[in-house]
Amino acid sequence: MQKLLHRLLESRFWALMVKEMRQIMGNKQLLFLLLFPPTVQLLIFGFALSPNVEHLKLGVIDYANTYESRELIAAFTENNIFSVKNYTFSQAHLGQQVRTGKITAGLVIPPDFNRNLKQDKPADIQILIDGVDANTAGIASGYISQIVNQYSRRMGAQVVTPLVQSQSVFLYNPGLISSWFLVPGVMGLVLTLTSSLVSSNTMVREKDSGTLEQLLMTPANAWEILVAKIAPLFVLLLGDVFLALGLARLVFGVPFRGFFPLFMALTSLYLIVGISVGIMLATVARNQQQVVLISFFINLPMVQTSGAIAPIESMPPLFRYLSLLNPLRHFITIIRGVLLKGAGLGALWPNVLALALFAIVLLTISVNRFRKQLS
Repeated sequence: MQKLLHRLLESRFWALMVKEMRQIMGNKQLLFLLLFPPTVQLLIFGFALSPNVEHLKLGVIDYANTYESRELIAAFTENNIFSVKNYTFSQAHLGQQVRTGKITAGLVIPPDFNRNLKQDKPADIQILIDGVDANTAGIASGYISQIVNQYSRRMGAQVVTPLVQSQSVFLYNPGLISSWFLVPGVMGLVLTLTSSLVSSNTMVREKDSGTLEQLLMTPANAWEILVAKIAPLFVLLLGDVFLALGLARLVFGVPFRGFFPLFMALTSLYLIVGISVGIMLATVARNQQQVVLISFFINLPMVQTSGAIAPIESMPPLFRYLSLLNPLRHFITIIRGVLLKGAGLGALWPNVLALALFAIVLLTISVNRFRKQLS
């Protein structure tokens, strides 16, 4: 063991490793990319992205002006889903407010609302919803249906008991906390951007500074040069993994139900994929500006078809199939399975196999292109 360690410390590979570590630690821009953007992105996306809808602006026309109509308006606002923006007595004015975006929804209560309720007749109300934002409009419509149904039961309206009743149990996320779904996806997104950009910038910097030609004059082999460049980046990116995991646990309360060594092993496998993408970008681009521009054409489609932010099931069929060629999709499935479900290899092996294939293929292509540049 001591002989092996002694040979390693005196080898060309170790000298290259030390050189790369000194360059990285002396590069303040690179350290900034490794620490600041991942932290900010995780916090911003974790707090800002949420499928929950609250405090929708509601306009009201209450022609009835009775206790029952006021109870209905209170039902709309009691859970902070809607907040009354203003009252009006003109339907034209209410429609104008919806059209100009001053309110999201309008509620019109007719004059015979109270009378119909007392006579057990249908008491119709009119709802105007701004449908420009289709997602918000759909969620608002669902909330309105629930509010009206609960109000009907509370007011003593006759409700027919269904023959079949269901009871739903939410597994793995009983409180339906949206950040538990979003933050693991954002972790994958951040690691993708960081690993590809940092590795590509490190490689391209050699071209810009002219040190790539100096490396060609050394007796080191191409694989020694490449591994010496990858290994320090890999270690620093593992630090990003711990940083992201710590923020997810401490700030957002995301549970960790899986096996930690399995999580680190699979995350390391994905870091190799990200680094391989970065090396490939560096062999295509001529300078750092080109690297950044080209990365947008690769990273953005990867993020959009990964299921990190929007569910894959909501995508058109073509993009659902294309997403199978996206390594980020498989990694996000893995990270959510390990963190939230405590899943092991038995459940995740198709995604692990796909990730391993991506790592082998991308790393082989990147190494071959890098060798061609060195030769």
